[in-house]
Amino acid sequence: MTTDLIVETSGAVGRLRLNRPKALHALNAGMCQAILDALEDWRGDASIRAVLIDHAEGRGFCAGGDIRLLSESGAGDGAAARAFFHTEYRMNHRLFTYAKPIVAVMDGITMGGGVGVALPCAKRIATENTRLAMPETGIGLFPDVGAGWYLSRLPGRIGQYLALTGHRLNGAECCALGLATHYIPSADLDEAKRHILADPTALDAILSDLSVPAPEADILAHRGDIDRLFAADTLEDISAALAADGGAWARQQQELLATKSPQAMKVSLRLLKDGAEMASFADEMVQEYAVATRVVQRHDFLEGVRAVIVDKDHAPRWNPATPDAVTDHVIDQIFAPLPPAEAWTPA
Repeated sequence: MTTDLIVETSGAVGRLRLNRPKALHALNAGMCQAILDALEDWRGDASIRAVLIDHAEGRGFCAGGDIRLLSESGAGDGAAARAFFHTEYRMNHRLFTYAKPIVAVMDGITMGGGVGVALPCAKRIATENTRLAMPETGIGLFPDVGAGWYLSRLPGRIGQYLALTGHRLNGAECCALGLATHYIPSADLDEAKRHILADPTALDAILSDLSVPAPEADILAHRGDIDRLFAADTLEDISAALAADGGAWARQQQELLATKSPQAMKVSLRLLKDGAEMASFADEMVQEYAVATRVVQRHDFLEGVRAVIVDKDHAPRWNPATPDAVTDHVIDQIFAPLPPAEAWTPA
């Protein structure tokens, strides 16, 4: 049993508390498996009426996944990376399909793997501290853990904008986009948790009573620009639209995209295009697993981790270095289905 996840029951509530404060509660394989095991134990337990997911001491809900493990494995045979993704995606899928209501408390940093824990939950609490993002293109990866499903279903082209830029959403923006279901000030979270633990059958009423109107969502002021400038499904066309616009906001986005991996951005656009047509969340995870197992062993991910996490020089040398050098053939290879014996399957 890992100490990085606190599993406990309180009355009729199963509680999962992420417990890696020095790593901002980033997920490792043991935590993902422990979440899977706990949800399975509670699934058939009639005494458990709801599940509550939050973090223990320290700031941040969950900063992502075990990037160092993925990078070290990707530089070798990739086996440990594949095992991590397989377990993590099974956890994502189980959260998405769970019959009992789950409440995720997204107080603080909620990025990457943390998004994969929170967004499948029926109730998602945002606060003034929430910072939700999928920043993977900056390390040569792509928004995974179901992001192809979630982001492709956001209004207009906001999903494409978030996937490419890694823009951080605050709690108000999460509510405006439907990524959070309730906005509760952080000072009132302990009270909300006490009421949920005392009577999970009144979950809807508790969250409704303690929620307050979210502040204005700043991202909506740019909705027209986002829908217009990120309208294309090709990175070259998006780059051209930004360059032709001439406005300050467009120029900022153009400069930001110039720092991201061209391969990762093309993978992300393809993922969202395909994700919008997926028949089920399980189908989405099958594709994301195939893509992840390949991307994690390619140059850009290893280089991105070196630049951002290991050496911290923030000067990655992407290869290919330009969007037009990332060919359709390369993207098709990355997205090719795995053989049945190697493909992802639900728990």
